[in-house]
Amino acid sequence: MRATGPIGAALAAQAANEPVAPQGPNVTGSAAARSTVAAAGVLGNGIGTGLDERDRQLAFSAEMRALDAGEPGEPVGWRGHPGRYGTVVPGGYYETRGTRCRDYSHTIYIDGKPQTARATACRNVDGTWTPSG
Repeated sequence: MRATGPIGAALAAQAANEPVAPQGPNVTGSAAARSTVAAAGVLGNGIGTGLDERDRQLAFSAEMRALDAGEPGEPVGWRGHPGRYGTVVPGGYYETRGTRCRDYSHTIYIDGKPQTARATACRNVDGTWTPSG
């Protein structure tokens, strides 16, 4: 993704403290996409169990934005229902077996209580990201 278009709109919405509509690969209203979101990234590692589907999509979208275009060490935030928000902090890119990967952490706050998980994702040929490890 580029830092214009949907990302620019998402950043503007976040700056205005408004909820951000889901952006990124595999985030739609279909049942298959919902199960992809439920199992995607660190959300599949047991954090964020108190989030509803909309908030999980927002969290997943932030992961995708961080992986696609996030600067290493710079948080990418999301905000859902009251008391539900989080940040994704990507690491730098690196190559492993010819595939571009990056580590990241995702901290989710539910009613002021943080939950943090770390993960690695690698980029597929089609531009999507797959958790590895």
